[in-house]
Amino acid sequence: MKARSVRSIRSPRQAATAAAATAVLCLTAACGGASSDAGDKSGGPAGAKPAASASGTASADADKPVSSTGETLGEGELKKAALVSGDVPDFAVTPLQGGDETGTERAEQPECQPLAAVINGAPEPTPSAAVHHTLMDESEEGNDDQTVVTEILTSYPEGRAMQVLRGVKNAVGACAGGFKTTGGDGSSTYTEVKELPAPKAGQEALAYQVTGSFEGTKVPLVFQLVRTGSTVVIFYTANFIDAKTPEIPAGLATAQAAKLP
Repeated sequence: MKARSVRSIRSPRQAATAAAATAVLCLTAACGGASSDAGDKSGGPAGAKPAASASGTASADADKPVSSTGETLGEGELKKAALVSGDVPDFAVTPLQGGDETGTERAEQPECQPLAAVINGAPEPTPSAAVHHTLMDESEEGNDDQTVVTEILTSYPEGRAMQVLRGVKNAVGACAGGFKTTGGDGSSTYTEVKELPAPKAGQEALAYQVTGSFEGTKVPLVFQLVRTGSTVVIFYTANFIDAKTPEIPAGLATAQAAKLP
């Protein structure tokens, strides 16, 4: 299955079971709690390629500067600014099941905690407001590798949104060789972390892959973080079918950033 989320599935083992029954897992509460030697196994696209975009932590195109009011949005305002069905061709948007739940995993290496926090659906620093959605490509309905992406919109007091991306970027570099987490249902092992081309959206963007291990099978999880003013949008997908890097369609980040003040 193509894209899934970490939330509401408390372990990769549980996620794998759910994956066999449904095309949607929930991102924010679960990749964290995992059985021994397991990472999140939310589905991702078979044979997918990384979305074409700028490399590393990137701002939007230099010739198209992005401005923002910097306003700290409340939950209601985030909901109004979030993507809805039809904003991106073929994509249906629904509330994320269990979206108000978060995982409890803690990285054994402190420098890797920002990565574990995003996997939990609870980025650090803690946002002042957050909303969660599932984005599904209806044109692929019925396919085993249907694209399903989890989106979390988070809002922060002035200055803190930049801390989120800075912390995650530092962790990507510090934890390239992998890391372990404990808590929740047990422990999780992630064998590799690597930066990916970032989407050309918002004022800052970062993309990276965390590779989980589930009973000896590599499971790639891909995350995109896009900041516009005081809002950080997190997109997540993963690949249950094979070890290829799953894709988050580039149009999701650009469409969402365009709706933010």
